[in-house]
Amino acid sequence: MKWEKLKPPEPDDPMCCCECDVYQYGCCCDCEDLDEAFNRWLKNKPPNSGCKSPVLGAMIDNLEISLIPALVLLPLLLRVAALHYLLGVIILTALPGLVLWYYYATHRKKRRTVFFLTLALYSLAYMYYLFITEILPRGDVSQLQVCTVTTGMIFTVISLIHTKRGPGFVTTGLYEAHNQRQEANEDLTQGIGSNQSAASSSEETPAELHIRNEALIPKWSRCPMCKVMRPPRAGHCRTCGSCVQRLDHHCIWINSCVGQANHRSFLLTLFVFVLTSLYGIRLVLCSLCPRHYLMTALFYCPGVYSQSSTALCFTCAWYSSIVTAGLLYLLVAQVLNISFNVTEREAQLALRNKTGQSRLWGLVIDTGEYTRGFCQNWVEFLTMTDASVSPRSSHTDLV
Repeated sequence: MKWEKLKPPEPDDPMCCCECDVYQYGCCCDCEDLDEAFNRWLKNKPPNSGCKSPVLGAMIDNLEISLIPALVLLPLLLRVAALHYLLGVIILTALPGLVLWYYYATHRKKRRTVFFLTLALYSLAYMYYLFITEILPRGDVSQLQVCTVTTGMIFTVISLIHTKRGPGFVTTGLYEAHNQRQEANEDLTQGIGSNQSAASSSEETPAELHIRNEALIPKWSRCPMCKVMRPPRAGHCRTCGSCVQRLDHHCIWINSCVGQANHRSFLLTLFVFVLTSLYGIRLVLCSLCPRHYLMTALFYCPGVYSQSSTALCFTCAWYSSIVTAGLLYLLVAQVLNISFNVTEREAQLALRNKTGQSRLWGLVIDTGEYTRGFCQNWVEFLTMTDASVSPRSSHTDLV
């Protein structure tokens, strides 16, 4: 199978020919599937999609698994993995594969799901519960260390709630406010230009000054799906069904887009979670294997499977390490993108159009369009504000 079929759909692709309001059994989900089905119909071959029954196909496509695996299967699988180290290797290897499979299955259908948000919150609560009930009674953790872990977890949840307030959706009022500001700037420019032309005839005329200023101002564009005028660097998210200011990407772990209004809080959530998780893993391993170094204890901890409680904590430490490694990679990618003043959406479009340059061994794609230097890029990121107060983003979206 080609890599293009495994990649998630671009957030700002033009609308394909099969996206309409008529739902046809769910057997053709994009243009490639539609072309393949049409070719098979011309050649009188049976479809290879496997959905022989329209009702069964529709049920499979609309299947939403959110609470059941996180609340039931996760503790069960972790306890089974704690029975033997071979079971731990198999289960902890299969879990990321299953999560990635469900990610591509839902992202390819362009649907929102609370599965990943539920899994993240429940994993955080379950790891903290085991830390309090299994590690704290061993007496190897001080009260200050417990307060540090608890504070980090609380700050993570608070930052996540703030991130869920909204990415900054593009509304019709945003373009109207932009036009009003443009008219005010034009009046001011014409007044300054008339004074300058009266003082010296060799300087630019007001018309020339107006044309030069318009050339420097980035152009707004109309979204082919929302039919609204959107500012530069905004993009349409098919999963959310709206245009977002300075769209970075649609994050499955928060079930929302990351845009101009919540990008800083999203980065803070990643940073606090990674620090808290690394600190908690260190405390657990130091309690279970006090005579070994941190990295050594993660791979070799003799006697840890002698008791079910210690084996479960060791397995959960490995589970937390896998999750933390993935989010640490995401955090590093976000920091590099901000340093080059490029969003994840712009990087994907630059890769697809072959207009960007790969930097730092492929960790970041430099488009060279908006970068103003390392310091200026971070100043722009830290000082950017949401240009609109949208009714959709004024209330916290808990899911």
